[in-house]
Amino acid sequence: MKVTKMEQKDRKLHNEGYLQRDTTEWEKYVEVSANSGITENNHIITNFQTDMLLEKILNKDNLNRAYQRVRANKGAGGVDGLSVDELLAFLQKHQEQLLKKLREGKYKPNPVRRVEIPKEETGKIRELGIPTVVDRVIQQAIAQVLSPIFEKQFHSNSFGFRPSRGAHDALKECQRLADKGYVYVVDMDLEKFFDKVCQSKLIEVLSRTIKDGRVISLIHKYLNAGVLISGVFHKTPVGVPQGGPLSPLLSNIMLNELDKELEKRGHVFVRYADDSMILCKSKRGAKRTLRNIIPSIEKKLYLKVNREKTQVTHIRYVRFLGYGFYRFRGKCRLIVHKKSVLKMKNKLRERTARSNGWSNAYRIAKLREYIRGWINYFRLADMKRLLIGIDEWLRSRIRMVYWKQWKKVKTRFTNLKRCGIDKAKAWEFANTRKGYWRTVHSPILTRSITNEVIARLGYLSMSDYYLKVREN
Repeated sequence: MKVTKMEQKDRKLHNEGYLQRDTTEWEKYVEVSANSGITENNHIITNFQTDMLLEKILNKDNLNRAYQRVRANKGAGGVDGLSVDELLAFLQKHQEQLLKKLREGKYKPNPVRRVEIPKEETGKIRELGIPTVVDRVIQQAIAQVLSPIFEKQFHSNSFGFRPSRGAHDALKECQRLADKGYVYVVDMDLEKFFDKVCQSKLIEVLSRTIKDGRVISLIHKYLNAGVLISGVFHKTPVGVPQGGPLSPLLSNIMLNELDKELEKRGHVFVRYADDSMILCKSKRGAKRTLRNIIPSIEKKLYLKVNREKTQVTHIRYVRFLGYGFYRFRGKCRLIVHKKSVLKMKNKLRERTARSNGWSNAYRIAKLREYIRGWINYFRLADMKRLLIGIDEWLRSRIRMVYWKQWKKVKTRFTNLKRCGIDKAKAWEFANTRKGYWRTVHSPILTRSITNEVIARLGYLSMSDYYLKVREN
């Protein structure tokens, strides 16, 4: 194997127990050699001392589980155009070649494909990076081996992207702390966290635990793989691209440093991914906490705090994971935040649009799917009265769809009679010149397409489903 002079020099320094100074970080040490093979050059072949971690990643059973996970998640293909359905045939044909490159440190990941997802804020977008399906399998294999290792290090009040933990656990912890008097919140927003992560700092943090230099090098290659935007390659010297199986784990590893800092300072907090809330018993204490924690985050972790969105406020004014908080009979209770309600209504509008070309059966299926998913997520909230109102509005939207489909006077006359309207009234209703929204609130449709008829057609009542699954 050809070895550069730089690699030879680094090998001499890489002795057991020796800490090599990392010139990319001030006053920090890392436990692997911080040469350009790890931090800059994707082509260099690494050959550091290892603890056989790469062999665990490339284990046949681990790779098979990774493939099954990627296949189950489906998703779009990357820059090479290879789809999930074509993945198995590709891996069977190129398996040995891929494994050889990975073992020798010669594997070079493909750039990610840029996908832009609109945010709730008008005009803002979230940038996702979609890796190729082959890279997704490799990233998943890495994540499966590293997750149990780092899981032991993560804080108990970190809930995002962790096994047997989720958003509901984070919300229940917020309620528990609020009931203990922690009602003032430092609602902290990290500005474009995934885009601003310092890769050198992340590599340093990884290297404290991962002693296999080949794995460190492979992870950094994924961080530095670049992105393809409109066919043009762009480098990615900073950030962790969202969209790959490895990104959630890497973000948790980086933000675990923030958790450690908060714990060291004695703060009470709840974190879900990059959404963090530091809870205090007084407004004055919360302001002091914010003032003291910002320099530590920006100077030690090289993350940027968005000062415009970061605020100190009472918990009843906070939006966390789509929920809001309020107090009832001395207990902290959950509600659906008004922005989440607005977003939900917009989604229902899309699914009940009069001109989207959907069949009635497809519309019913899409509505049922969305309603079940939304209510299962917000089942912790008190929202019975809210959903009764939403149901009335949604049924009006449904009646409007059918009224437009009937379109012609003759069709309306026939269908109104089928719905039990007598002949004379049906003819009068069929010839109405009222607009769609006025018509659905008039006796023309409230007497013909009744609530019972809508239920028999298969449309799901939000309030009825909520009463079955609620957890409050």
